Amino acid sequence: MEDAVTLKPKEYASTQEVKWCPGCGDYAVLKAVQMALSQLNIPKEKVTFVSGIGCSSRFPYYMGSYGFHSIHGRAPGIATGVKIANPDLSVWIASGDGDSLAIGGNHFIHAIRRNIDINLLLFNNQIYGLTKGQYSPTSELGKVTKSSPHGTVEEPFSPGELSIGSRSRFFARVVDTDVKMMIEVMKEAEQHRGFSVIEILQNCLIFNDKTHAEVTNKETKADNQLLLEHGKPMLFGADNNKGLRLNGLDLEVVTLGENGISEEDILVHDAENPNPSLQFMLSNLKSPLALGVIRKVKDTTYDQALHDQREEEKQKSKFKSLDDLYLSGNTFTVN
Repeated sequence: MEDAVTLKPKEYASTQEVKWCPGCGDYAVLKAVQMALSQLNIPKEKVTFVSGIGCSSRFPYYMGSYGFHSIHGRAPGIATGVKIANPDLSVWIASGDGDSLAIGGNHFIHAIRRNIDINLLLFNNQIYGLTKGQYSPTSELGKVTKSSPHGTVEEPFSPGELSIGSRSRFFARVVDTDVKMMIEVMKEAEQHRGFSVIEILQNCLIFNDKTHAEVTNKETKADNQLLLEHGKPMLFGADNNKGLRLNGLDLEVVTLGENGISEEDILVHDAENPNPSLQFMLSNLKSPLALGVIRKVKDTTYDQALHDQREEEKQKSKFKSLDDLYLSGNTFTVN
């Protein structure tokens, strides 16, 4: 039986006026986080939000919990210190594609590798918004921006590929237009012990409007969204008659009823498989785009291993206090 909810979503909000551009997808993310924490019934004093620099990094100001607005790209380092110092806290990072994947890339991959018990919300609008429209590490090849007037000549990062390649035990992807999905995925991330990355496909109305339109538009989303559920066949489409199967080492889209294809031919999603091969392929799939929890694998967390190591050394040590250490060598007494 679940505990009764004692705090309403609005009680997780601060008194600060929310200052994002009207129509920004960040509003929906903020609402989803507050609703997820409410449904999980986590006391406000047990929650901490850490951010770097960027539009999304205003997040701590708008939460009625503890928070830390840190420096560009360094939120994972700050959050790691918070979690180690107080392992009972629910620690969250709010970060953008520029903050985490450019200047913060080193901190991002090593926080994932260490598997510290933190949840990272990766706002991905494929642009630098706060600094007024330069291309980011996730902007598509050929993107024309203020810093690439002739189009970018760089291949973008895939956050899923980068996360799973860094040994991520939990990776999920959601869209800012689906608050219900965001809530459920955020709850799963919080209940998972380890570093959880949630990529949020978020719209920047001012500098990169409709960048995820094919995935979010009502008219096209059914054929472009693959909604994953652990243990369920990977079916999608307006009539739910399309699916994925393996064709050699590639994922292939097939249609039920064509060429003898039946539901038995469709791959079943296994988010908990320690072998990341298929999850890696799903994270890179462009059409349809995989949404939901792509990977969720249990493993030892950095913070727990560190505390276990410390306790083990304390038990083996001949010094049980600082006095034991100070008085362990040659000493003298002044009368």
